[in-house]
Amino acid sequence: MGLLTNRVERNEIKAGDHIYTYRAIFAYSHHGIFVGGSKVVHFTRVEGSSDAADEISGLSLSCPIFPDCGFRLPNSGVVLSCLDCFLRNGSLYSFEYGVSPSVFLSKVRGGTCSTAVSDPPEMVIHRAMHLLQNGFGNYDVFQNNCEDFALYCKTGLLTLDRLGVGRSGQASSVVGAPLAALLSSPLKLLIPSPIGVATVTAGMYCMSRYATDIGVRSDVIKVAVEDLAVNLGWGSSNGAIVEHEDSNHRIDR
Repeated sequence: MGLLTNRVERNEIKAGDHIYTYRAIFAYSHHGIFVGGSKVVHFTRVEGSSDAADEISGLSLSCPIFPDCGFRLPNSGVVLSCLDCFLRNGSLYSFEYGVSPSVFLSKVRGGTCSTAVSDPPEMVIHRAMHLLQNGFGNYDVFQNNCEDFALYCKTGLLTLDRLGVGRSGQASSVVGAPLAALLSSPLKLLIPSPIGVATVTAGMYCMSRYATDIGVRSDVIKVAVEDLAVNLGWGSSNGAIVEHEDSNHRIDR
């Protein structure tokens, strides 16, 4: 596992793995779930003005190998793509789960790992394929993005606070970096060395990322994928239904 990322070869990934690749010269990363058969289920923006049927047709025709590449339901951002189209000539990286706090804090860039433990591959694939048929709500860069989608598929964890930053480590990095710089600014008067100020700022940044990781947050619940629509406000119910942490059963809360 590298200091910045965890680059892998195609023959190293398995069905149920959370994978990602970088876009726009490493400006941001795009995440998805590898479901086997050279296919990836991922979450993207949906332009409201575009015709969904034409979009699906266009995406499938753009792939010369897999006719179903680009499949998505109308008005849904969850897409089935082949691995080549997902990567767009980019490198392949594997998102790590169950890492220790020290390893997590050593990562300079967010969106590469989590202290949370992944569920079994068959459950991960079930969630991804269910969401392909039922959607994952509206895309939001801070609240509900591609990394949030992959994190949910891997862990089943959903953030209760819909006003704050979602589960995405990438989003928390965007918020955490300027916040750490702002909070450390007064220390320039106490710490004359620029290196010292930079070290404190880096420490604050890493701790802010760690505090928003789904493996340590207290504002998350485990939600069954069949009941995700209710918990995200797509439907109505008298009570939230969550998966029991230690079994496959679901209980009312």
